Amino acid sequence: MSLFNYAVSKTIMHVPKPIVSHFAKGYIAGPTLSDAVQVTKDLNQQGIMTTIDILGEFITNIDEAVSFKNDGLNILRTIEREKLNANLSIKPTQMGLLLDKERCFEIIHEMVSEAKKLDNFVRIDIEDVPVTDDTFAFYRKLREEFPGHVGTAFQGYLRRTPQDVVDLADGYQNYRLCKGIYIESRKDAWKNPQAINRNFIVSLEQLFKQGAYVGIATHDELLIFEAMNLIRQMNLKPDQYEFQMLLGVDEELREIILAAGHRLRIYIPYGEDWLPYSKRRLKENPTIAQHALKQMLGLNKH
Repeated sequence: MSLFNYAVSKTIMHVPKPIVSHFAKGYIAGPTLSDAVQVTKDLNQQGIMTTIDILGEFITNIDEAVSFKNDGLNILRTIEREKLNANLSIKPTQMGLLLDKERCFEIIHEMVSEAKKLDNFVRIDIEDVPVTDDTFAFYRKLREEFPGHVGTAFQGYLRRTPQDVVDLADGYQNYRLCKGIYIESRKDAWKNPQAINRNFIVSLEQLFKQGAYVGIATHDELLIFEAMNLIRQMNLKPDQYEFQMLLGVDEELREIILAAGHRLRIYIPYGEDWLPYSKRRLKENPTIAQHALKQMLGLNKH
């Protein structure tokens, strides 16, 4: 890790909001759904799919969860009205998981039900370890009622992931596989970068063997190479998987993925509550700040 990246990763949580805002520009669609719609339209014209997510976390009452649910329903209906190639991503804690588990399930059920009516899809994002079991339990129940319209995610750095992959193989399977960004203990998560990558690829290979549809969510060129190698070895068709990337990150790599004939989906976050998301992403990927700093200094012009 470069000295610049190390400094960003260690200090980003204490950086003032205006500075983070400048670094994060380009990696968030904007404050409103119309911003996310416009970004999606632009990407769709390039042959890229999207998943739309409204930012917000740490809710304190169930009324906030209901408000986020209504936002999610509006996203799904807007996707249908605007004829976008997009789906919806949600976080269980944003829908009240830590406040009222039963009410949270009802809220997510309503959203997935709407997705089915509109022939669309809801991704239930994975969060930190304390809510992982509940997230998978929700997915198990929802996939029985709405196969083809709901999915969840695995995190490649968690020690438990290869076993979770096998345990969830007894039903409809649609997953995002990412490395993971939450700070977990060593007993729960691999810390060595090589171990994380091996765990990711072992899990991906097992998912492919089980016939799962996988969103391969990474910007790590080595993991993309390994994934493409598995795809070739297993003779998978382009409609059996997709690659996934964050908005604004390594656009050259996404062009390479598309040019190789693979499907690609970009994660499109929007909303007023952008600061916690931005700090997490900058901590995870300090090169974002490095690129922004170069733009500020005019170093990307040559």
